Amino acid sequence: MMRHLLLSAAAAVSLATSGMAQDSTAELARRAADRLAAAQASLQAASSARNRIDALTRTIRAYEDGLTAVREGLRQAGIREAAILAEFEARSQELSQLLGVMISVQSTQGPLALMHPQGPAGTARAGMIVSAVTPAIAQEAETLRAKLEELATIRDIQNNAAQQLQTGLSGAQSAREELAKAMSDRRDLPKRFVADETAMTLLAANAETLGDFASGLLEMTPLSSDQAPLRAFSDAQGTLALPVNGQVLRGFDQPDAAGIERPGIIIAARQNALVSNPWPATVRYSGPLLDYGNVIVLEPQAGLMLVLAGLGATYVEAGQVLGDGAALGLMPGPIDAETGELPTENENAGSALTETLYIELRKDLEPTDPAPWFAETKDKS
Repeated sequence: MMRHLLLSAAAAVSLATSGMAQDSTAELARRAADRLAAAQASLQAASSARNRIDALTRTIRAYEDGLTAVREGLRQAGIREAAILAEFEARSQELSQLLGVMISVQSTQGPLALMHPQGPAGTARAGMIVSAVTPAIAQEAETLRAKLEELATIRDIQNNAAQQLQTGLSGAQSAREELAKAMSDRRDLPKRFVADETAMTLLAANAETLGDFASGLLEMTPLSSDQAPLRAFSDAQGTLALPVNGQVLRGFDQPDAAGIERPGIIIAARQNALVSNPWPATVRYSGPLLDYGNVIVLEPQAGLMLVLAGLGATYVEAGQVLGDGAALGLMPGPIDAETGELPTENENAGSALTETLYIELRKDLEPTDPAPWFAETKDKS
């Protein structure tokens, strides 16, 4: 009897925990759906927005945030489903016995229940045991029912999230394609200088390190003192958003698997993720460089250069002055060879953080840890 009473108490705790897990997963799914709905509304509004490029940039960010939330909801639902199934598997024998007891109690007829080999005393003792055990059995049965209902709810959430993911991927794809077209048609960005494309190409081809390239850039296109200064970048330390949605893969001077140390941080991101400008800056360079893929060098303040390397498509040119949040380009990803458009993604595509954005900050040409400048990485430096 004591064992059954303990089982009853454990069942009550399990039931409460089960309810909290279900509420958490369902709430996460609801918030993700709201984010995607807001992103869809933003995409529709962007077509008539006065500044369409800014509207599309915000829309893509909204889609990426929503898709991240949907994927997290799917992950949490999968974890919870696995936990319930593992518990069922571990307790399969006990649950079978429970069901057997429930069936026998329900099927026992009144006169038979009064018969006992030890006579009336045995019958009385059996009745006391049954009356003590029945609440525990009922509580355990209620826990089992609640978990089965939770499992059904989680599977509904997973099915809905898969549909939301497909819709969100299509919406994000459309927004990226519209942004690429809008950026190619844009002619209104101010320029602080006109880059010598031939000299820039030669510098990129002959530079052996990022330090050599940054030094050459400063010598080639120094900003004149009469140009209006941008807001002080040094005052923004610890407040900036990362240029791309993703996770920190390696910190400053942290060696990779091959033992190579780089004086910057590496962010793992998804294919075709939007890369945006974290702070008002002048574009000093945009194009391929060394083995970094496409590189954008930004000068947010005199003597400071922010290097973003590993992009796929780029939207900006050297000399342009950009506001914070401006679209810089996209991370690498598949492009349809015939149409030049992003291919249609299925519900599982793009979920892995397969691309990397390298971020390096140089102050007076010397590399310094960029992590303290970004809100998400300031405590990881």
